[in-house]
Amino acid sequence: MADPTALSEPSGPPGPAGQGTGFLTVMTTTDSEEKAERLARGAIAARLAACAQISAPVTSVFRWDGAVETSREWQVLFKTAQARYAELEGYLLQAHDYDTPEIIATPITRGGADYLSWVAKETS
Repeated sequence: MADPTALSEPSGPPGPAGQGTGFLTVMTTTDSEEKAERLARGAIAARLAACAQISAPVTSVFRWDGAVETSREWQVLFKTAQARYAELEGYLLQAHDYDTPEIIATPITRGGADYLSWVAKETS
């Protein structure tokens, strides 16, 4: 479990991707609100993330199978400990119905010590 006591203060420039406070936000998208909630609840129940926020809907424009597509999607943003990333990614790959789901992790370089302590507790 990461030590959150001084996480709200910078300790120099952030390190390589995935370093910093030891916490990440991880985003995915899906094509329905129900699927987004199912992904969120599953990750929280398994303690792979402390929190998941569902934003909806968004319009995604992308190239797939040689054609430009437009789709209505729901974004799910997970807050997790870096140490739980591999398990969260594995869960998303298994539970998601997309052939190639979007899974993007962004390091949290600074954050409130109490909040990050809660994230650490909920993902341990």
